[in-house]
Amino acid sequence: MSASNAAVADATQLSKLDIRNMGLITLGHSLTHWYPATFFMLLPLIGNEMGLSYSQIGFIMTCQYAAGAISNVPGGMLVDVWGKKGQLMALSLFWVGFPYLMMGFSSQYWMLLICVMLVGIGNNLWHPTAIPLLGSMFPKRKGLALSLHGMGGNVGDALAPLAVGALLTTLSWREIVVLNVVPGAAMSMLILFFLGTMTFAPKKKTAPSSDAPVAAADAKGQSMHSYLQGVKDLMRTPGLFLLTLSSGFRSMTQGTLLTFLPLYLAKEMHYDVFWVGAGMALLQLAGFIAAPIAGHLSDTMGRKTILMSSFGMSGVVLLLMTFAGGSPWFVFLIAVLGFFLYAARPIMQAWMLEATPKNMGGTAIGLMFGMQSGAQAVAPILGGIVADHYGLLAAFYLLAATIIIANLMVYWIPAHSKDASHD
Repeated sequence: MSASNAAVADATQLSKLDIRNMGLITLGHSLTHWYPATFFMLLPLIGNEMGLSYSQIGFIMTCQYAAGAISNVPGGMLVDVWGKKGQLMALSLFWVGFPYLMMGFSSQYWMLLICVMLVGIGNNLWHPTAIPLLGSMFPKRKGLALSLHGMGGNVGDALAPLAVGALLTTLSWREIVVLNVVPGAAMSMLILFFLGTMTFAPKKKTAPSSDAPVAAADAKGQSMHSYLQGVKDLMRTPGLFLLTLSSGFRSMTQGTLLTFLPLYLAKEMHYDVFWVGAGMALLQLAGFIAAPIAGHLSDTMGRKTILMSSFGMSGVVLLLMTFAGGSPWFVFLIAVLGFFLYAARPIMQAWMLEATPKNMGGTAIGLMFGMQSGAQAVAPILGGIVADHYGLLAAFYLLAATIIIANLMVYWIPAHSKDASHD
């Protein structure tokens, strides 16, 4: 009985520090989503000013995602070898915000492409750093912890369109991107101050656990020899390729949706900038609600079951949207889609951490996000080509196809893969 009471007391002691750190990491994550969400809202205005086609607008996002795809795996390697996660998160936030400041002074299409590529590199350093760190902080509740982290992203995605929609009534898009650098710089300094030197060494007077190597890796990193051995173990993980590939197809769905949904609302449904922002916020609000529910269910019922349900319903909703185009039902379905599409994100991340060696979390998440960024690099340009030839609504058929393929990848993951189910 005394051992049980000690465990409860220790958990309470841990929660005070963990809650603060979780809050800072989640708030930082919201800003890594705030910036891209801001840019999605500005894309129609930038396209009009520069006279860009749908394909050229799609290529802007292709460049950002391609830069992220190239940088993700090296970023994951840096996280696992160096181990100073607080400093890397601060660097990531600064690196995301500063290129938008440069964007405000750009007047050429090629300059715009360079800026968004720099954003892609900085933005994709965050996830291989923060996600394994949260996994080590909450080893038994990864799904819930990562869903709360994901909720931070949903908050940034939801508030940015509303804020930008309101600001655009008085400011130009160039003035907005210049002002937008301030919150990222401020949050970067906060994370550097509070988390820059943090360590997660095991507490005294507690029994050794399997998570002790993770704490050591967070504090000190690891040798290159140990890392290379970990890479070999990682590549032997059952279902690794299919899970990574599935995450890529899901990201194709999300990336194309975020690129062309505001365009559809503005050009086909003739909404002004405020209501376009409200529609995008609705998508994220639904994802915000879904994240903790899905995370908790995946911890108790298994990742595969909840993931396939989320993907399946996303495909159904996307098909319904093609029939409801231009009607109020289309707006309602945006919320339903956000609920199911964004519920899947933390589940896949938790599954990846569960399935891979503990000292390879950064590389595993970097590999997953590298695949996602690579898929997102292809998706907007494909969506732009489809929209140019067949109309904007036709791009939603492409979205439905990609999420259905993602679900098939999950179905084919071997049943014995770790955490595929809770039998």
